[in-house]
Amino acid sequence: MLQTFYYLSATQIPAMTDVHEPEVRSYNMSRIRSKDTKPEMLVRKFLFKNGFRYRLHVKDLPGKPDIVLPKHKTVIFVNGCFWHYHKGCRYFVLPKIHP
Repeated sequence: MLQTFYYLSATQIPAMTDVHEPEVRSYNMSRIRSKDTKPEMLVRKFLFKNGFRYRLHVKDLPGKPDIVLPKHKTVIFVNGCFWHYHKGCRYFVLPKIHP
């Protein structure tokens, strides 16, 4: 899939219209969690049950991985369907406002 990127100056970017008031948008965005999500908790429970010990959200590593297995020198990023599209996922929906 070939993607084309266009670089615009700040004066060329059209104003985005939002379907929500700023207060509603702020509330909606505050409900989107970055830590302790259901998929992440499932992975953590599986790892712990199987004897793996880990660290969480290590800030001094690039990308701030969700789970770090120091003994095995391995990091795990748990990407949710909302932010990261993967083929065949029935939960991902392409935004209609800004595709």
